[in-house]
Amino acid sequence: MLDHDMADTERFEEVIQRSVRQILLAPDPDSFLDWARAHLPEMLGLSGAQFDEVERRRLANLLGTAIWNATPQPSCAFQTRLMTPHPPEEPCSCGSGSRYGDCCGAFEDLPELSSDLVWEILLDELPEHGLRDALALHAVPEPLLARIADRWLSQDRPKRAAALLEPLFAGSLEELDGEFEPSIDILCDAYDRLDHRRKKEAFLDRICNEGSRPLRAAAWQRRCTMAIDEGDFPAAAAAFTAALRSDPDNPGTAILEITLLAAQHKDWIARERARFWLFRFRQVGFAHPGVLEFLTHAVEDPQEALVDSHSDALDPVLLDLHDWITLIQSRPLPVYRVEPSSAHAPGWLPGQLALFDDLDAPLPDGAAENAILGQSQDASGPAQLRAPAAVRQLEAGWKAVFPAAKPDSTQLVPKEEVDLWSTPDWLDHLLANPALADSLDVLDDLATALYLHPESTLPWISHLLLRPLLERARAILDRTLPEDAPHHIPWSAPPNRPALRLLFRQYLCQIDEDEPHGAARTLERLLRLNPRDNHGVRAELMNHYLRDGQDELALALARRFPNDGLADLAYGEVLALYRLGRQDRARLVLTTAVHRLPRIPHYLTRKRIKRPRLAPAGTLPGVDDQAWMYREAMRDVWEAEPGILAWLRRLTA
Repeated sequence: MLDHDMADTERFEEVIQRSVRQILLAPDPDSFLDWARAHLPEMLGLSGAQFDEVERRRLANLLGTAIWNATPQPSCAFQTRLMTPHPPEEPCSCGSGSRYGDCCGAFEDLPELSSDLVWEILLDELPEHGLRDALALHAVPEPLLARIADRWLSQDRPKRAAALLEPLFAGSLEELDGEFEPSIDILCDAYDRLDHRRKKEAFLDRICNEGSRPLRAAAWQRRCTMAIDEGDFPAAAAAFTAALRSDPDNPGTAILEITLLAAQHKDWIARERARFWLFRFRQVGFAHPGVLEFLTHAVEDPQEALVDSHSDALDPVLLDLHDWITLIQSRPLPVYRVEPSSAHAPGWLPGQLALFDDLDAPLPDGAAENAILGQSQDASGPAQLRAPAAVRQLEAGWKAVFPAAKPDSTQLVPKEEVDLWSTPDWLDHLLANPALADSLDVLDDLATALYLHPESTLPWISHLLLRPLLERARAILDRTLPEDAPHHIPWSAPPNRPALRLLFRQYLCQIDEDEPHGAARTLERLLRLNPRDNHGVRAELMNHYLRDGQDELALALARRFPNDGLADLAYGEVLALYRLGRQDRARLVLTTAVHRLPRIPHYLTRKRIKRPRLAPAGTLPGVDDQAWMYREAMRDVWEAEPGILAWLRRLTA
């Protein structure tokens, strides 16, 4: 039913659009009615089975008259020209052969159209000089000035757009109703293009304080969207609440709530709220097909609903990539070979222990250089991944069209600036070759490309584009190297780097989507495959274990990296031992930790402390930068353990 209603609406809009074009081309009423009787029946889909010829011509005549009467005429200073009443005794102009008074003139309730509706279409059809004439005559209805401003924005003329809309809000705001909501958004867009941040903030402040209820809702909606884009979800939630309070039944607020929830990946709540809004709007008789379609889609998949609703504003290249990702999800997984690596990189660091070995084995005093618990070191030797021959052949063709180099070291994007999206010939090659999805190297390149596209930072875009690529890479890796495989794939072997980088990207994606347990499992997998931990993920894994109360796992992880220079490992071991009741051992480990990283206790034990000036080059072990960052990450966990901060203060005084 919804699709049928939307189709009828689109068909009617097309009828008006083509009629307006015809009137502008030949502004003569008789000529226009001749055209209407010849073309409107077919455009409206009036079949012969439903209507005979006379009825079709009569309906076209009546509708054509209504459109003519509602169309502002450029030749009449953009005023409407009503058709001259037809004499009742003369033959009807519809061609029925009957007198006009007995035919079309007998209809008492003739169809009427709003001139504002026709104006919306007319503004899209007028050339630039026609727009200037209409504006000079102040003929354009004020709520529709936003359409002209939007047109100028698309032509990169933000100054003209702002100058057009600012006078609308110069006087009292209470008289402006919900028809002026689009003007708020477009004026804010113009300020963004002009980098007038303060002006935009002052404008939104005034609307929020002085505007009518619909305008206040629109301003708060804008503020909510700004906060979502900045990742400030508490501010976004406060702005959403204010928007909802200003106008509880505003459809924009309903869409905004789904957007806010989906941005935080609270999809199950978003689905329930979409159901609530659908029920509420149907109760009050709200019948906006676009909003109802969005909410219906959001009940099934909020992320997809948001992409579809923003498709007109999104880079079409991203939509093409989304289609490709949808296509390749059904492809079977390739099987990579695992070959001995010639890279000179032992699996374990000196003194490093296997993860999840015997947790009850005593840890000797000092460094545990020779202790190996439960399994032998490096049983299978380092290995490297090798793609199937068909995949390697596809990769050669890919490298010829994809312009970006691999990121340096463990970085996620290349150091030099690369323009991948203005002329993406590589995407045409990708669309023509779905089998490229079998290449970890190509999946790594696509993830890099998405990192370089500004729109991919939007949560729902990342969810629908980046995440499927990472999940496919993880599936290929898990099939090639199951959890119980004895091999490890060191970062020092270049063929392994795309897989390890993709796995690290998956961890970041899981953190962004608030999946801490899934992220921890990914970190464990990354450490098993690359025991030297080039990405430094052991710090995040240690902090996860401690936050989750998994002290034995935290202690096992610390044993893998004795004498570690990361505060998270050195002091995480102290916290784990203390919570396990092994305070004598905790005291010994603390002595070693303080010797290596003496500034940490100073920053942990103080309730308030000034932030140091952070070095631009990065954090070095033992300096105030590192101590401050560890405090920011973990002080709340230390503070939650009764007595430990007093114990730490006493032992390090």
